[in-house]
Amino acid sequence: MQEPLDARLAESYTALSATLKQAADYVIDNPVAATSRSLRAVAQDSGVSPAAFSRMARAVGYDSFEALREEMRGTLDRRMSRFSERAGLMCDARAGGAAAFFESHMEACSANIRRLGETLAPARLEAAAEVLHGARRVVLVGALGSSGVVEHVAYTAQFLSPGWTLAARAGGSMGAALAGLGPQDAVLVVTKPPCATASLRAAALAREQGAAVIVVTDTHACPALPHATHSFIVPGQGPNFFTSYTSTLFLLEAIMGLVARRGGAEARRRIEEVEARNRRLDEVQDG
Repeated sequence: MQEPLDARLAESYTALSATLKQAADYVIDNPVAATSRSLRAVAQDSGVSPAAFSRMARAVGYDSFEALREEMRGTLDRRMSRFSERAGLMCDARAGGAAAFFESHMEACSANIRRLGETLAPARLEAAAEVLHGARRVVLVGALGSSGVVEHVAYTAQFLSPGWTLAARAGGSMGAALAGLGPQDAVLVVTKPPCATASLRAAALAREQGAAVIVVTDTHACPALPHATHSFIVPGQGPNFFTSYTSTLFLLEAIMGLVARRGGAEARRRIEEVEARNRRLDEVQDG
């Protein structure tokens, strides 16, 4: 097993040049910025050239600076399970004002989507969409920070099929939503650390009942993954105290688009019918 960054630096730090030490010090002192911002922005903020960061990474045993950052991202995910810990690092990196923070956040979100696109096999998207399209019932599960995301999915799903249910909607029961599930059904669970206990238990119960379970999270350590028949590990790094859901929403919208395409003419007719009812009830207005 390869040694982590701190161990590698402990062994080779004294042999680094002054410039490479400056690059290493910046990475250690600013882990969020180093892992979420572009190399150009990191270099500008630190006063060290991009080439120096690349040389430093190779000097301590990595193939590239990106490989070093990938390890750091995993370490941050494991260490910063509490929002308070993330907030501390965010405040430590607050120098530069609103413009710098906005740029950092924008770069992190863009990088997360790019990483998702580079690592996600299209066949996995197709498989998940096929499961959701063919299911008799689909139950959407998401609590705490994930609740808004699954509500958006539920909104789009209602245009496609009456068989999609948002579990534990205000005043609703999680148990009622999961009652009667079987092999013909599917459950889509979105959960990220700190994971909502209700979502983890829902994933376990749904799998126990024989339903297909699709889990979307941002860490391989998510306790819901052992119950998943299909899973997606979505990058969510960023400079904020909470995990970013930008790439998660991007993934879910892509899946819903594939589900809609599978619906064909039938899906189109239902969308037209729902729109017509919305207008007749005066629920929506153009403009």
